[in-house]
Amino acid sequence: MRLLRSLVLTLCVLTSHTLAQDASDTQRVKQEYQSDVARLRKIVINSLYSNRDVFIRELISNANDALEKFRLTALTEKDLYDGVSPLNVTVQAVKNEDGVGGRIIITDTGIGMSAEELTSNLGILAKSGTSEFLANTDSLDTTSSGNLIGAFGVGFYSSFLVADKVTVTSIPPKSSKHPNPSQNVFSSSADEGTFEVYPDPRGNTLGHGTEVTLELKTDAKQYLVTSNLMKLINQHSVFSTSFPIYVWNEVEKEVPIEEEQEEIPQSDSETEDDGEEAVVEEEKVVEPVAPKTKKIMVSQWEHMNSQPPLWMRDPKTVTDEEYGLLYQATFKDFQKPLTWTHFTGDSGDGVSFRALIYVPSHLPNNFFEQTTETSTSDVKLFVKHVFITSDFGEYALPKWASWVKVIIDAEDLPLNVSRETLQSSAFLKQIKNLIIRRLLQLFGRIAKEESREIPRDHWIYNTVLKLGAADDSKNRERTAALTRYTTNQRNNTSFDDYISNKKQGQHQIFYLADMGKPAEHLAGSVFVEKLHARGYEIFLMNEPLDEVLIHGLESWKGIKFQDVAKAGLKFGDDSEEEVESTATLAEKFAPLLNWLKVQVGEHARDVVVSDRLVTSPCAVVADSFGLTANVQRLMSATSRGAKNDAMQEMMKKQKVLEINPRSPLIEGLLHRVEQLEADGTERDEDLAVELEEVAAILIDGALVRSGFEVTDSNLFLTRVDRVLRRSLGVSETAPTDTTVKPAPPVDPSLSEKILSYEEDAKTWDEFINDELEAQLEVEEINEQGNVVVGHDEL
Repeated sequence: MRLLRSLVLTLCVLTSHTLAQDASDTQRVKQEYQSDVARLRKIVINSLYSNRDVFIRELISNANDALEKFRLTALTEKDLYDGVSPLNVTVQAVKNEDGVGGRIIITDTGIGMSAEELTSNLGILAKSGTSEFLANTDSLDTTSSGNLIGAFGVGFYSSFLVADKVTVTSIPPKSSKHPNPSQNVFSSSADEGTFEVYPDPRGNTLGHGTEVTLELKTDAKQYLVTSNLMKLINQHSVFSTSFPIYVWNEVEKEVPIEEEQEEIPQSDSETEDDGEEAVVEEEKVVEPVAPKTKKIMVSQWEHMNSQPPLWMRDPKTVTDEEYGLLYQATFKDFQKPLTWTHFTGDSGDGVSFRALIYVPSHLPNNFFEQTTETSTSDVKLFVKHVFITSDFGEYALPKWASWVKVIIDAEDLPLNVSRETLQSSAFLKQIKNLIIRRLLQLFGRIAKEESREIPRDHWIYNTVLKLGAADDSKNRERTAALTRYTTNQRNNTSFDDYISNKKQGQHQIFYLADMGKPAEHLAGSVFVEKLHARGYEIFLMNEPLDEVLIHGLESWKGIKFQDVAKAGLKFGDDSEEEVESTATLAEKFAPLLNWLKVQVGEHARDVVVSDRLVTSPCAVVADSFGLTANVQRLMSATSRGAKNDAMQEMMKKQKVLEINPRSPLIEGLLHRVEQLEADGTERDEDLAVELEEVAAILIDGALVRSGFEVTDSNLFLTRVDRVLRRSLGVSETAPTDTTVKPAPPVDPSLSEKILSYEEDAKTWDEFINDELEAQLEVEEINEQGNVVVGHDEL
């Protein structure tokens, strides 16, 4: 059967070739597609491509292949090309005279095809003339010579996405293979399973090359608008070929209106020379008059790719202005980029590429509101200058780096047959790491060049760098090194800067985190009093990501981070005398410590003498394994905090009340507690109640000062109110005037509206019930439970 089909095909080709000898007796013979084309073509047209816009990319790519094959063939056959004739691609949209529909004509001056090649290349699905050409050209180095990208042979059929009928007119140049070339036509419709190949009755109109004419579908009228065509070519194909691409375009121009000037005859008095002395008249200044113009439509060929891709040029030959213009035109951002890097690389698995990475000067306004990682327009991948995709799927950039703008042009990548999606490859897996590595190098260069004077633009990205350090464990240290913070001594401080300022004997990096609070507020916190007084530097972190990042790092250059809002604060230069002094104070304040342990209840696990306070009387710090106030707020803002499990509750209770033994308030409280519990004296109940109230206010105040919430804020403020009354000599039982003006009576019109609404609702309900009853009366149910639509009368 296959042999029979081949014989039939050969016979048809020979017949068409014979008919080409006599153009006056042209006969069209329909031929059937091979390999179940009727069904496979439907797959190509309806399922293979996800976007019909790609038809222009595929056809221009085919035209580029034809031009490349012509150029490469001319290297071996010197008479093939005269070196003067243009080698280009032209695109023209032509509307029908009746105004309904139209066609697109794409022409190239490439290698062209004979009748046999039209049949074999277009009549056999997935038969690629390019791949056959590469296979038959022994001397061709496919890795470096030319730009042959038509490797699948199905790109031509993308034309049926927008066209009802496609006509291909082609003629090869005169060569040893085609000594007497003739122009032939391939014609096929989208809905038919046949095609026609016949000699062109017009003769040779192309010289050499191919002309593809698309009779557009009724729903593809937008492609007749030249501006839409130019936009698609700019997006997909403007860099896909080194040959010129021209688009026929009509533009409106202003031209001057030519006016005929009348000659002014000279008088006799002016011509005759009477010998008298000439009278010199004063020259008048004539105001220039703007010439009159009119608007006309001018048709011309627009050169779409007058410049090669900028990223393919040597970076030394590209100006900053050119980089900026490409950025603004490609990514639709009218602000100049902060910086960029232009480089060439090799993935290590044989895929070479060129890349251009831009760092924008600003973040998108909704950057932190977006849940997706990479925008579909921020990273553009080209293969041999042909735009392929901006969707990298699982290999997309992470959220923190999704604002970067990237252009990557690879020499070769495994593409799916539609050339719209990428197959998984080692190069794809490396793209993300490659971009992130270069991005970190860019910020490292900025930080190095600016030294301590970090530019304002760097602060724009400070938060996203923290996000990257928190999320990306592989590049955590490199990213964290670029983050900057405010300390109690300076601004724009990195972790390395802090290490260089570390005190002798200091074995901890001190930090205080409280999201949303200004750095000035943190600098006055109760937790940093002694550290600040002694000259230690403390990171003042007020962003939610700071706490997450520190927990991920745990240490920097071997030095652990220490949250100063937690127990375990060590200065590193504590002497034995200071240790003994602290022990002596603890012994002295033992009565107060024991008494406060009872008063503090569940607010804290223990009460100790503090070594971190200077002026404040007391503070509540989290235990080593407890939760600080900042961490509790972070957890409350997430779903994790909403669980409120037993472990979290236990960790919240891991707090310690620290008292300042040098505070007069604490010393006075110690004295009163000692009076209350003195042996041999009767217990003063009034004093006991007063001290309990003082202790409650002291503990609640310490919680508030330390950033925690009090258990009962109303009770806390009531106690403060009583203390204030006593200090002002106001009776604690003096009542407050609670007289207020009552609200007016109920609006009587409102009841009428309610009654009216109830009556309307009742009427509506009655109507619905009546309708349901009417339906139930008509419907008859059979034994199977189905409604009987009707039955014959007996």
